[in-house]
Amino acid sequence: MSNLQLRVISAVVLAIVALGLTWLGGLPFRLLCAAMSAMIFYEWTRMSRPVPASGLGFLPEALATVFIVALIAGLPAFWLLPLVVALVAVAAIAARVSKSGQWDASGLAYACVSGLSLALLRDGDHSGLVAILFLFAVVWATDIFAYFVGRAVGGPKLAPSISPGKTRSGALGGAVGGVVAGLILAAIAGAGDLALLGLVALALSIVAQAGDLFESWVKRRHDCKDSGVLIPGHGGVMDRVDGLVAAALALYVIGWISAGADHPARGLFPI
Repeated sequence: MSNLQLRVISAVVLAIVALGLTWLGGLPFRLLCAAMSAMIFYEWTRMSRPVPASGLGFLPEALATVFIVALIAGLPAFWLLPLVVALVAVAAIAARVSKSGQWDASGLAYACVSGLSLALLRDGDHSGLVAILFLFAVVWATDIFAYFVGRAVGGPKLAPSISPGKTRSGALGGAVGGVVAGLILAAIAGAGDLALLGLVALALSIVAQAGDLFESWVKRRHDCKDSGVLIPGHGGVMDRVDGLVAAALALYVIGWISAGADHPARGLFPI
């Protein structure tokens, strides 16, 4: 079986699981977010640590566990956001004291924000469901169109020192595809201001591609080809969700500005 076939099969299976748990919402979706955060942190530390942790070196894992328990418990943003700030601060202070560098603290922040953004966006209502489906539509279409347009058109590289395979034509094709997919989903869902949501989709597509480049930079910084080996044809969890988690944070912030930290989706999708 070719690598492309493995990628397609893995992507379809993951999409089915993600869509099913998104539809259910509540605890099942929070468990998905918690598992994703745990795997992101594991893969990050696996790449960034020169030697396996021991003794007090496991403090970041303990802090990550505290966050995961709080996320599964469904703590509101009023408690969850300060908790993440406190946990990352403790990890950063511990790293400074032990002179072990700040990669663990950075990884903890990245993992926590990834799970938190998705969980709070989903919330428990119909607006949250539409918000996550909108996010999936934009990010997945961006991925697909960027890949096929980039291969078909080619041209100048987008960021050759970070990710040599990505082209500017692919980035543009991905952005167009993301906007179209987002607008189609919004129209089907009966969302209101399509012009505004088109701009949001464009922003999310750009952020998703930036998130992809960021993860590529982290891997290159640590001389890793893939973040892990869990997903056939894709590598690790970080390799699969790099753009998604960046776009989720952007959508959460946009929703927070318009409707508050606890129910961000209602500002954009008052359905």
